[in-house]
Amino acid sequence: QVQLVESGGGLVQAGDSLRLSCAASGRTFSSSVMGWFRQAPGKEREFLAAISWSGGSTNYADSVQGRFTISRDNIKNTLYLQMNSLKPEDTAVYYCAGRPTPRYYSGTYYSERDYNYWGQGTQVTVSS
Repeated sequence: QVQLVESGGGLVQAGDSLRLSCAASGRTFSSSVMGWFRQAPGKEREFLAAISWSGGSTNYADSVQGRFTISRDNIKNTLYLQMNSLKPEDTAVYYCAGRPTPRYYSGTYYSERDYNYWGQGTQVTVSS
């Protein structure tokens, strides 16, 4: 099992950048597929980005492609989300999530149903 704790959220202005971190405890982080999701008030949780256990495969939602970058440091047991050119519509609670990687699988997952463990979330607010 992996415990996840997000940090780095806050209040920023449109056009600013933020980097979210997700610190993981447990020995299986380095073998886990990891992802970032967000949930805005009154909306369903939305997939943003995912990264394979090795970092060799990444995928992004169209809404953040080119603005957000997911990365991981398996030595530091930390997942990151670099967010640039933030917009007011990026305002949401941001969650990191993970799941064990199936044997011989080198890809990622898009659906929140595929993830087993979740952080508590960090608020990101972008003012116009």
